[in-house]
Amino acid sequence: MRLRHIPGAEEAIAASPYVVQEPEREKGQWSARFGNKNPIEIEVGMGKGRFIMEQAQRHPERNYIGIERYSSVLLRGLEKREQLELPNIWFLCIDAKQLADIFAPGEVSRIYLNFSDPWPKDRHAKRRLTSPEFMEVYSRILAPEGCVEFKTDNQGLFAYSLESIPAAGWKLKDVTWDLHHSPMAEGNVMTEYEMKFSALGNPICKLTAVRDV
Repeated sequence: MRLRHIPGAEEAIAASPYVVQEPEREKGQWSARFGNKNPIEIEVGMGKGRFIMEQAQRHPERNYIGIERYSSVLLRGLEKREQLELPNIWFLCIDAKQLADIFAPGEVSRIYLNFSDPWPKDRHAKRRLTSPEFMEVYSRILAPEGCVEFKTDNQGLFAYSLESIPAAGWKLKDVTWDLHHSPMAEGNVMTEYEMKFSALGNPICKLTAVRDV
């Protein structure tokens, strides 16, 4: 995915009151950051933030953290955030590989992966956010009863994920190849990409996974 860099994006993020600048210091202390002990849900690769900000609006009883590694993309999300009163959300500009350095074991109750980069070449499989390598990272921070939710329009990536996730020691709880025409559509919050691809008639795939214990 090629992104157009926005000049000054890094500086704007560094100055934003909505971005945690040194998240490693919050490890094990995120409840104090939010000022409550509500469940913490994170979105890895939040894009422009439509999904997670709507979740935060719908569920004030939960805490949310949006994670986006690309500064120019995160900047667009911050522009939206400035228009909203949301006490239950923070943002991070980090790589997903750092998650275990930022969250303590069991500190996260749910992880959302929405329309992740498919990394179609076989040699890049380890970079896919549903690879065994990343699933191991999620396992280190997720609460025992927690789950991972994954949505994509890329059927190749979805097929890969249906194999890679169980191979990593996880159990597939719910699976659909056509989310918007399935029972899993109840309460669904659409991302920017989801709206775009759905308008083109592309079916959306979704799965939820829990650790197989």
